[in-house]
Amino acid sequence: MKKINTEKAPAAIGPYSQGIVAGGFLFASGQIPIDPVSGKIVGTDIEQQAQQAIQNAGAILEEAGADYTSVVKTTCFLADMKDFAAFNSVYETYFTEKPARSCVAVKQLPKDVLCEVEVLAWLG
Repeated sequence: MKKINTEKAPAAIGPYSQGIVAGGFLFASGQIPIDPVSGKIVGTDIEQQAQQAIQNAGAILEEAGADYTSVVKTTCFLADMKDFAAFNSVYETYFTEKPARSCVAVKQLPKDVLCEVEVLAWLG
């Protein structure tokens, strides 16, 4: 197993890695809309926050030698399912290959953000 770490994505805020490569796959930790430079939450609406969270996931993909087209599965967490359509409008501009996906609403996300995005990518 190989740990993935990049300064282009927010540092882990707990006892975990940004990502792990194992068995030809990248297992990335969920990304929230934190600017990796300032450490601050980006945006106040779902579109802005989704874009930053997905870009953070993209930085981890890049560090592992992959990109959005390598993603085989995403798990998306929304603070409010009313944001589903707006979230999808951002999501579909990045994940053009339409990977498998789960998308659920949760009671609360870290730092009270509106979304979190997790990716699983094939590196082979």
